[in-house]
Amino acid sequence: MSKVQTGLRYSAEHEWIDDAAPATIGISEVAADALGEIVYVELPELGANITAGQVVGEIESTKSVSEIFSPVAGEVVEVNEDVVADPALVNSEPYGAGWLFRVAVTEEGPLLSAEQYAADNGAEL
Repeated sequence: MSKVQTGLRYSAEHEWIDDAAPATIGISEVAADALGEIVYVELPELGANITAGQVVGEIESTKSVSEIFSPVAGEVVEVNEDVVADPALVNSEPYGAGWLFRVAVTEEGPLLSAEQYAADNGAEL
C-alpha cells in the first residue's frame, strides 16, 4: 500500500506541496507507484510563471505518460536537475530526493490534507 507523508498538502492530481518558502512540489508515492518505473521527467523552466491547475511538465514511465499539474501559481525558482538526470529518484524517494521543482507561491489551488488525500486514494499515512 502506498504511503502518504503527513505535514504535506496534496492536489487531486497527485502532486504534493510543503509549506516552505519557496514551496517544494513533487508527486505522491500513490502516483509514483501507479506509474511504475519512471524513465523520463520534463519539468517547467526556471523563471517560468505558472498557474494553479495548469500542466507544467510530464512524467513518463515504462507504462504511460502523465502530465504534471501545478498545485499553485507563482514563479519557478528551482528545478531538481538530479531528477532530470535520474528519474528513478521519483520512485525511490518521492517525498525526498525525488522532489520536482520549487515555486515562489503567489496563489494556491485547491489542496487536500494528508488525511483527506490518503482516504481518497486508499493509501496509508
